[in-house]
Amino acid sequence: MIKRLFEVHPWKIRTHLLDQKNKRLQESLTSIGNGYMGMRGNFEEQYSGDTHQGTYIAGVWYPDKTRVGWWKNGYPDYFGKVINATNFIGVDIYVNDRMIDLAKIETEAFELELDMSNGVLTRRFTITQKQAKVRFTFKRFVSIVDRELAIVHVETEVLEGIAAIQLVPKIDGNVTNEDSNYDEMFWEERHRFSGQQSGLTVRTIPNDFSIPQFSVTTVMENQATQVEELLRGESTLLVEEEIAFSLEAGETAELTKYVAVVTSRDIPEEAQTEKAVQLLRAFTEMDFETHLERQTTAWRERWEQADVVIDGDEEAQQGIRFNIFQLFSTYYGEDDRLNVGPKGFTGEKYGGATYWDTEAYIIPMYLALTDEAVTEKLLQYRYKQLPEAFHNAGKQGLQGALYPMVTFTGVECHNEWEITFEEIHRNGSIAYAIYNYTNYTGNEQYLLEKGVDVLVGIARFWADRVHYSATKKQYMIHGVTGPNEYENNVNNNWYTNLIAQWELRYTLETLTKVSKAKQVELEVSDEEKNKWAEIATHMYLPFDDKRQIFVQHDTFLDKDLTPVADLDKHELPLNQNWSWDKILRSCYIKQADVLQGLYYFNDQYSLAEKRRNFDFYEPLTVHESSLSPSIHAILAAEIGEKEKAVELYSRTARLDLDNYNNDTEDGLHITSMSGSWLAIAQGFAGMRTANGKLSFAPFSPENWKSYRFKMNYRGRLLEIAIDAENIAIRLLKGSAIELLVYGENYTVTDTLILAVQERQKSEV
Repeated sequence: MIKRLFEVHPWKIRTHLLDQKNKRLQESLTSIGNGYMGMRGNFEEQYSGDTHQGTYIAGVWYPDKTRVGWWKNGYPDYFGKVINATNFIGVDIYVNDRMIDLAKIETEAFELELDMSNGVLTRRFTITQKQAKVRFTFKRFVSIVDRELAIVHVETEVLEGIAAIQLVPKIDGNVTNEDSNYDEMFWEERHRFSGQQSGLTVRTIPNDFSIPQFSVTTVMENQATQVEELLRGESTLLVEEEIAFSLEAGETAELTKYVAVVTSRDIPEEAQTEKAVQLLRAFTEMDFETHLERQTTAWRERWEQADVVIDGDEEAQQGIRFNIFQLFSTYYGEDDRLNVGPKGFTGEKYGGATYWDTEAYIIPMYLALTDEAVTEKLLQYRYKQLPEAFHNAGKQGLQGALYPMVTFTGVECHNEWEITFEEIHRNGSIAYAIYNYTNYTGNEQYLLEKGVDVLVGIARFWADRVHYSATKKQYMIHGVTGPNEYENNVNNNWYTNLIAQWELRYTLETLTKVSKAKQVELEVSDEEKNKWAEIATHMYLPFDDKRQIFVQHDTFLDKDLTPVADLDKHELPLNQNWSWDKILRSCYIKQADVLQGLYYFNDQYSLAEKRRNFDFYEPLTVHESSLSPSIHAILAAEIGEKEKAVELYSRTARLDLDNYNNDTEDGLHITSMSGSWLAIAQGFAGMRTANGKLSFAPFSPENWKSYRFKMNYRGRLLEIAIDAENIAIRLLKGSAIELLVYGENYTVTDTLILAVQERQKSEV
């Protein structure tokens, strides 16, 4: 059941309703960020109703002691989590001596709007207090031009009567986390000061794991057009100013709050105040309108490359733009020490750390929509953490490199056993990302100089993790959790075995290309390579002869295979209605598992194989992972199930906007948001690349008049435009390109226009 709070608009997330019942959901959906910092769509002034106040700074986190009832060897020492940081947007408001609290005061003409074209959050409301009617307008953004800058602009206009106004801009370090360790304080004060610039320096509390304590300095300067009285105040973890003035009907006043934020990730604590003040002085040399214009221009440049234009379906249009906006607000490649957290700057759930989602879902989109260097930074992130991956494997008594399920530093910091230590297929996605980058760009430099180190480490892990079955005379992998997290501790998950087999072969193939010096450095013996080849050749991959499908794991077909359609709808979502025991024993699939393998290695399977497996597994899939709909949409499009593809596109594009899984109030599903772009480009447009050649096999959804998008590919910039009758491929930049459309070869030197063909549902 969908829950839609905001109006449908191609560029705006907008509502005229203050929905106190769904305030947290509103806050998630109006989150903003700039890759360096961000926050939920909280109100600037005090709000006593149900709310999740949250401000987050990239790379700032805390290692909390792993707490389990029964300690098992191999558990990580700590659980890493993003922590709520200093609230710097706060501006308390008093009108005629009453504090304005929208949980207690009735409002008129309420409006909340996030403009995705430039990342500006606007809010307006009118209140009446002691015969004075006053309208407030807030505009807020975090700059993508100056990453340390945030601006809050407040306009006060008296519509009727006379109003005595107090505005109290503040920096407040009295914050706690919502997702775990409720009400625990993670910050200690280090320094605060007041003056033309007022500031606060805080540091994370000590930890027992030799993780450096993070310090954060936040400085504000407030510029107001009406000031009759100005007071400054300080108390523990708080600095504030009080600006007082009076207005009559027709008069207005403005406050612009400039904020600079610096952290110990870049600046030593002892130098932070000076640096933050220096930055703030430079920022305040430009007025609000100038900063807004620079922000709008910078976002326009991003949209010029990344926008997907859909004609005929505003819901679909809003969904894809929302997802691209939130992804680019979270990560745009500025810092190779960072990655994409599953909630970005929108909440604390999942610890805010890095998962395998980046390699599986985000890299394919970023390859097409950003500079090649952006994706390479994501690869560098994992390369730099290779020593920690060896550490993780060693904790399990295994050789090689095991990349973490959840991490900030490369060391595993998640304590759910069946996920952390059994969901080892993530290792394969780390390797697949290297292949994907190399295959898409045609650039082998990273692969041969650094990527091969990662591949060899992972290959050594697989070689130690498998075991040989004397009965079947094949290699197996027992005790795993596949991508379907609704089954734990299974044997021979098809996808896990497949990606281990592929990774071993890809590593062996890569080793034949590296220099002699690199081969010596890697110390891979012929004996070791022969062992990897043997494992790959004799890897067990479960298969059902009767159904002619790949079997998810050894005992999957022994389950009661009742399709989701036969369940009582009130039981969905299962994870909010069933016990975990009942879910684990069921046949229901959280997200693509076998189908994830068919998606990754698409060119290796026939259309008939894809259709048989899709027809068997999709009806058993509840899509209760945000990562699920996009993969199914892509495969449904490929096999000709256009209605199903469009349905699943809508689910991935509007997953948060329509709160499909009833969990968006905790924060947005950032790492799955690339799925909407993938569903359009790889699904509807049929875009693939293999063996150095780009290909398309498009269709246009029936209710869309047309759609178009741009993409980078090997030094070219292409625009793909599709309607019900034609596909037009335009070369905007770069040399002529040879590509395939519906399996036929064409050379594009300017614009290629071809008729759209009906997708075939089965092979001849």
